[in-house]
Amino acid sequence: GSSNILFVWNDMNEPSVFKGAELTMQKDAVHYNNWEHREVHNLYGFYQQMATAEGLIRRSSGKERPFVLTRSFFAGSQKYGAVWTGDNTAGWSYLKISIPMLLTISMAGISFCGADVGGFIGDPEPELLVRWYQAGAYQPFFRGHSNMESKRREPWLFGEKNTQIIREAIRERYVLLPYLYTLFYRAHTAAEPVMRALWIEFPGKTETFGVENEYMLGNALLVHPVMEQKAKAVSVLLPGSEEIWYDFRKFKRMENPGTLKIPVTLENIPVFQRGGTVIPLKTMAVKSTEWMIDISYELHVALDTEASATGELYLDDGHSFQYLHKKQFLYRKFTFHKNILSSSCTDESGQYYTTCVVERVIVLGFGQQPTFVTACSKDGEEKEVVFTYDMKTSVLKLEDLALSVGADWQICIN
Repeated sequence: GSSNILFVWNDMNEPSVFKGAELTMQKDAVHYNNWEHREVHNLYGFYQQMATAEGLIRRSSGKERPFVLTRSFFAGSQKYGAVWTGDNTAGWSYLKISIPMLLTISMAGISFCGADVGGFIGDPEPELLVRWYQAGAYQPFFRGHSNMESKRREPWLFGEKNTQIIREAIRERYVLLPYLYTLFYRAHTAAEPVMRALWIEFPGKTETFGVENEYMLGNALLVHPVMEQKAKAVSVLLPGSEEIWYDFRKFKRMENPGTLKIPVTLENIPVFQRGGTVIPLKTMAVKSTEWMIDISYELHVALDTEASATGELYLDDGHSFQYLHKKQFLYRKFTFHKNILSSSCTDESGQYYTTCVVERVIVLGFGQQPTFVTACSKDGEEKEVVFTYDMKTSVLKLEDLALSVGADWQICIN
C-alpha cells in the first residue's frame, strides 16, 4: 500500500545487539536447528537485503527495480542494492579513510558504495562539508547523512559561497550520470568496479600500488579529493609516461605525467580525463534525473598519443526490467580515429527509442585548426558543422549537432 517511489533502507542489520562487548549477538547464541550465531552472522545482512529487494519487486508485480540500502553486507550483496561504510565521524581523518574503504569494498565486487557525506557523528566545519561533497559527488553512492544529535547541515546553512560550491559539485555529478550509468552497466555485466584503485587500470606501474588518496572512476577519470584542512596544493600521481592527461574542467593538457603538485582552491577538487577516452555527459543539470531524460548529450573526446579515443554509452528507461525482458536498451560505442568521430551499435539486440541527441562534442588535444567539419548520418545525409578551435589549449568544440543518440553517424574533421 506504500507509494511506488518509497524504497527501503536496512539498518542495524549486523545484527546490532548493544548488550555485550561486540555490540552484536554472542557468537555461541543458538539459532533454529542448532546453528550457532558465529555460523550465520555474516549472512544476516545479506538475507535481509535479499528479502527486502524481492519484496519490493513483488510490490510492483515485477515491473520496477528495487532500491535497498544496507549497512551489513556479504559476498553477493551487490546483486540486491547499495551499501555504505557505516557510522563515520565529522573529521578530516574520516574523509581520508573513506577512500581506501570504498576502494576495498569496490574490489570485493560491491560497486554501489559510498560514505556518509559530512560524517554521521558530530558537526562538520563548512570547509570539511564542502570537501566531502566534492569527493562524494565522484563516488558511486552519494548522500548526506547525520545522527539525531548533530546540528542541521543542509548545504544552504553555511553561507552563500559554500552553498554555491556544494551546488556546483552536485551539478557536476548530475551531468556526469550518463557516464556513471554506463559504468554501472559494466559492473553488472563484466564485474568491473565503478570506483577503482589506480593499479587496476595501470597494473604495470608499481608506483600506483600503494596509492589510496586518489582513484579512477571507470577507466577515464582520475579523481583526487582534497582531504587536508586549508590545503593550497595537493600532490597528484598521473600514471604512465606514455599516457596523456587533461584537466577535466579546463580541458588543458597536463605536461609531463608523473607526480605533480596541483594548486587547489575551495571551489573544486582535481579531476583529470585520460587520453584515449570518450565520456558522455548531459549538457545541463535540472531538478531531478526524471526531468533530465530528454536533455541532450555532449561528448568529451580526449585524444591519446595516437590522436585516438573510444568510449561507450549505455541507456535504458532507468527503472523497469524491460532492458532484460524486452531488450529495451541502447549500447553505443564512440570511436575517434583519423579525424573521424563515429557512433556505432555495441549490442544489436538492444532496441530502445529515445528522442535524445548528441548536441555538442569537445575534442581535447586536437592538433590543428580544421578548415571544415561535416556530419553524416547512416542514410547519407550530410551537413556542415559549426565549430570553434582554441589554438592555445588545442580544444575543438563542435556545436548544434542534433545527432540522434540511437543512430549510426560520423563526424569528419578536415
